[in-house]
Parts: sequence; C-alpha cells; structure tokens
Amino acid sequence: MWQRMLSVIVKEFIQLRRDRRSMAMVFALPIIQMCILGYVVRTDIENVSLVIWDASNTPESRELIESFDKTEFFNVNYYAFDYEEIARRIESGDAKGALVIPPEYSKNINRGETAQVQFFTDGSEPGAGIQSLANANLIAANKSTELMNKKQLGEVQLPISLQPRIWYNPAMQSSVFYLPGFVGILMQNITIILTSLAIVRERERGTMEQLNISPLRRGELILGKLIPYIIIGYTQLLLVVTTAIVIFDMPMRGNFLLLLALSSLFLTFSLAIGLLISTISQNQFQAMQASFMVLVPTVFLSGFIFPVESMPKVAQWIASVIPLTYYLRILRGIVVKGVGIEYLWQEAAILAGMTALTLIFATVRVRKSLD
Repeated sequence: MWQRMLSVIVKEFIQLRRDRRSMAMVFALPIIQMCILGYVVRTDIENVSLVIWDASNTPESRELIESFDKTEFFNVNYYAFDYEEIARRIESGDAKGALVIPPEYSKNINRGETAQVQFFTDGSEPGAGIQSLANANLIAANKSTELMNKKQLGEVQLPISLQPRIWYNPAMQSSVFYLPGFVGILMQNITIILTSLAIVRERERGTMEQLNISPLRRGELILGKLIPYIIIGYTQLLLVVTTAIVIFDMPMRGNFLLLLALSSLFLTFSLAIGLLISTISQNQFQAMQASFMVLVPTVFLSGFIFPVESMPKVAQWIASVIPLTYYLRILRGIVVKGVGIEYLWQEAAILAGMTALTLIFATVRVRKSLD
C-alpha cells in the first residue's frame, strides 16, 4: 500500500515541477501578501491634511497652528478665509480636517479667558476621524498647559477649548465608510475573476480553434466576450448597492445616475485586466492565481481599509497607480458626501486614462493570443 501511495506522491510532485508558472505563483503570492500586510497595515493615523482659517492672524494663533503642524499627526496644507472654502477642501478630499481660529482668540488668551477654536473632521472615514479628534484635543490640551505655565493662568483650567464638528457621519458609524468600499471591492473581484477565465476556458475546452476559423472578426469576438460581463457587472452593481441601502441603511446622498456613469469606467478597467490575465495564463488555475496576485494588493493599498494618507510614502506611490483608489474616492464622494462631478472630475479623468490604456493593451494581447 505504501509503495503504491508513494508512487502517486512522486508522480504529483513531478507534475507540479513541470508547471513552473503555477508553482511560482503558489510560493510568491503569500510572500507578496505578507510584505504588503507588514509594510502597509498601520492603525496609527498620521499626516492628516488640514485646512486652516486663521481669523485672528496673531502671534498667538500662529503658535497654535505650529503646534498642529509640527506633529506627525497633521500636515497644514491649505489656508482658507471662509467656511465655503473649508467645505470645498473637505468635499474634494484635499483636506480631512479643518482648524478655525476666531478673531478674538489672541484677545481672550491675553485676558486669561477661555478661547474657543473649532475643529472640523471628515466623518466619512470614521477611524481617521476619531483619531484626528483625539489628537487635536491632545494638542489643544498641551498648548493650554504651556500657556498656563507661561502666563501663570492658574485660575483658568484650560485656556483653549476645542469645539469639534463632524461632517457627513456625525455618529461615526464604520458602516458608512466600509459599505461603499465593499461595492467597489465586490465589483472588481467578481468581474476580474470571471473575465480572466474567458479565453483560458476556451483554450482548455479546445474550442479556440473553432473560434479562429469562424467568420467572426477579432474585434467582434472581443466585444462578444466582453458584453456579457458588462451586463453581469452592472447587474452586480445594482444588486450590491440596493442590498447595502435596503438592509444596511447605506446613505445615497449623491446622484445615482452619476455613480452608474462613472462606474462604467472602473467596470471597463476590471474587464480589461481580466482579459490580460486570460492571455498570459495557460489554465484556469494560473488565471485564478494571477487574479489573486492583482486583487490582494489593491484591497490593502487602495484606501479600502486604511487611509492612503497614513501609509508610507512608497505605499502611497503604489496606491496612486491603482484604479480602485480613485473609484473608492468616487464612491464615497457620491454616496457619503453627496458631491457632484465638479469635485470628482480629477478622479474620473485619471480613471478614464488608466482604463483607456489598459483596454488598448488588453485588446492587442487578446488579438495576438487568438492568432
């Protein structure tokens, strides 16, 4: 019995050794995943982009701004002169928070009175928002202690009172952040996996030769392969969004038709990636492995779980070339913030460019594989 079983084991290892591409994927995939997780996963929220409205414009107010900017928690990137400019910065995603210093700030500090400052945070990312509020309160408390020691204001408990304001998600519900992300992740995963098997399946079944000798042109064949998955992708989008709204109370504050229109860009990109994988894979196992090698990094680097701004610089550069990064911004912008194309045109333009290049390359590869 043992000898017969040993012969089967040896035969299996020989077959695995012959399929070097599959074995390379099997061993490379966990290493890549571990490197990504170990390098990217950080629960600390840092480098939060701030917009400042300094209505006081005094040495005391500039000291407070410096207290925020010199920490690793915040980066002062923008200045505003009214609430409308603050709203534009946060709605566009340029800033994740805002500090508003009133005109009487310096006067109240010098009089020994409590000076109130406002701190706005983007609640569409609850994890980052909660930590931003905590860090802002800590900085304000430390600055208050410094002022008390400097000016000997023993009768004042806290010279600076931070007044928090949470936009888009006052209750800081995590579902408001994750549900739109799930829409993008599910749409990407299913579309890429299904499309990656399209040509490989024909090759394994031996029907590729029949397609080659058919009167179909190459363009007609490619479109014929893509259209069913386009229909499946849109059906999936409608089902997932409807489920999230009806069952999990996901908000839909923006234009749903705009969401459908911009989703077509990401859907087309996912189809093109699936076709590319299909042309470089010899069998369905390789296609699945290659799909996971593409999908896993995008989940962790796109901002689905962790804010891109808090990732290391190298990870931020990688995130900037991942289309899912821009599609998630579009999803959360429309669903959670209710913004329009005037705030999302940059993400849409970048996504359209990536989609066009990928689709052209995929079409060339498919035509070569069919010849």
